[in-house]
Amino acid sequence: MSGDKKTRAHVFVSGRVQGVYFRQNTKKVATRHKVTGWVRNLPDGRVEAVFEGDEMAVNEVIEWCHVGPPKARVQDVSVKFLKYTGEFFEFDVDY
Repeated sequence: MSGDKKTRAHVFVSGRVQGVYFRQNTKKVATRHKVTGWVRNLPDGRVEAVFEGDEMAVNEVIEWCHVGPPKARVQDVSVKFLKYTGEFFEFDVDY
């Protein structure tokens, strides 16, 4: 897969996305797709994440965010694509 276009996505997920293992499952999905970055809860009830990696892999993680884990009820996913930086070495959950 080397040579694939790299991208960065800044994502906000709203709905019932806290208290349903959204962050932990996001880490599993991102790691499986070799996507780096981070995910965290926001005080307003949304989840925020930054994904970096091959464009196709990042898009697959974003697609998963539209559904989330079984107990989540995703209402909206806002995505802003940015320039790839390569600053991350793994995917982290911010507690």
